Order: sequence, then structure tokens, then C-alpha cells
Amino acid sequence: MNDASGPDFSKSDLIPVIAQDDATGDVLMLAYMNREAYEETLRTGRVCYYSRSRQKLWRKGEESGHVQELKALFFDCDADTLLAKVTQIGGAACHEGYRSCFFRRVDPQTNAVSVVGDRVFDPKAVYKKS
Repeated sequence: MNDASGPDFSKSDLIPVIAQDDATGDVLMLAYMNREAYEETLRTGRVCYYSRSRQKLWRKGEESGHVQELKALFFDCDADTLLAKVTQIGGAACHEGYRSCFFRRVDPQTNAVSVVGDRVFDPKAVYKKS
């Protein structure tokens, strides 16, 4: 793969994507893109992922309104992982209502888990699923 050509989808149909807040550096989430999601993201400036559970494109915020505007996109030295620097519209990247999907902290000495941060929205009210 040529360094200038972008991520290498020949290694895997799905490439992991780390979404990071462009302003704060906070890691918001990890998701996946296939080539179609990657190309749509570049074309629209709004981040699109591939949902492994639904087996289809997942336009971030299509249900919640909490979209991610793309500010910069990087790929790693092996061209098999992406870093998307984004502006998180609506304040929450996590479907559980938190700003970041990484809202559970494990204490390495005690293995105790604690929730860090506050919910930005109530997922039951936003998604209205049974």
C-alpha cells in the first residue's frame, strides 16, 4: 500500500475507527468503517460507520441527532486503523447517553468499576425502542 493512498481495505472489509473530539482530545468511541462508509464520510464531512450488529451503514446520529462532523482523518502505519477527529454535535457519542462510550473506569488495584461522567441524554427518550 502506498502511504498516500489511504486505508487498506484489502486486509479486511472492516477497519476500526477511533473517534476523538477534535477540540479536547477526548476519545469518544470505537467503531468500524467499510470502504463505502469511508467514502461517504469523506464525501459528506459527516462520519458514517458500518454497524456490525445491523450489517449496514450507520450514519452517526441518524436516530439521535448526535452527529459527528469530520475535522481530520488519519490512518496508522499499517493502514488498517483510522483516527477520526470530530466535532460531536449534541454532546454525546454514546448510545447510552454519555459523552464518551468509555464512561466506565476500572481501578487496576481493586478491579472496582465506577461510572465517570454524567449522562447527556436519556436513551429511552431518544431512541424510543421497546
